[in-house]
Amino acid sequence: MAENETFWKEKKVLVTGADGFIGSHLTEALLDKGAETSIFIKGDSQNTFKKNRLGNLDAVQDKLSKVIKGNIGSEDCQQQIKDNDPEIIFHLAAEAYVPFSFDHPLETLKTNLIGTLNVLHAARDLKNIKQIVCTSSSEVYGTAMKDKIDEEHPLNPTSPYAASKAAADRYCYSYWKTYGLPIAIIRPFNTYGPRHTYDVIPKFIQLALENKPLTIYGDGNQSRDFTYVIDTVEGFLTMGSRKEAIGKAVNFGSGKDYTINETSKLIKKLSESTSEIIHEKERPAEVNRLICDYGLAKKLFGWEPKISLEEGLRRNIEWEKQRLTKQQ
Repeated sequence: MAENETFWKEKKVLVTGADGFIGSHLTEALLDKGAETSIFIKGDSQNTFKKNRLGNLDAVQDKLSKVIKGNIGSEDCQQQIKDNDPEIIFHLAAEAYVPFSFDHPLETLKTNLIGTLNVLHAARDLKNIKQIVCTSSSEVYGTAMKDKIDEEHPLNPTSPYAASKAAADRYCYSYWKTYGLPIAIIRPFNTYGPRHTYDVIPKFIQLALENKPLTIYGDGNQSRDFTYVIDTVEGFLTMGSRKEAIGKAVNFGSGKDYTINETSKLIKKLSESTSEIIHEKERPAEVNRLICDYGLAKKLFGWEPKISLEEGLRRNIEWEKQRLTKQQ
């Protein structure tokens, strides 16, 4: 989108959870567009910033304005954010692995809900704040109750993770209504691509390239809307740069769903794998069907996904091959 090419130059931006999968891609995109980018990552705030300590962001660490280390679930982070004084905040820090929430619901709540409230409370004291993009999730909807999920679909979270994100989502809306904070809520559907280490696609790609069995939980007919990370990042940039996004929750996804059976077979084919596909008992809190209606994103911003699942998987598989080669 044209406005994203010029808008970000010299904007003072803070990205929480910047060393994660989507966060690292977003941070790189902001740096490429000339934003003065700081990051908030999990860690000891007293640690000295050293080379080769930022994982996904090692290659761009010298371009970062500031690296803030702390605990997003602690009130201490509020002052750290205030001291940074950003104009735009992208809040992505989260416990994002759904199965983790099964055994650690309180830890998930503290990070995902209390962490979000800490960011919002800090933002209330920022005199230069122009936009806050808070990351929700398609998981807040639960299983699709109609052909495609639009923003009016009921919120029916089925896991502690999804419940924590739904609570944070609605708290964000309430802080816009109550305090007038310039908050935009992004609801990305299942995002995949280079650097992703959990969820079905990266797991299946890793196993397929090693010709190990691909394990599907349940009958495999559960379906997901898979969106390549480049398209999702474009959604984040749009939500951070367009005033029409303030006060709204907006879906970003491919608009197509694929069963886990179909996805496993496609990954096996594209990676030329001999992996066996096996089935095990269904996982608890399983969402049967997720498929995005991105009509609002298209109407407001002209956003549409560009990368098909097959093309995205090809890119992801090639990246994983290169990563494995470097490890040898």
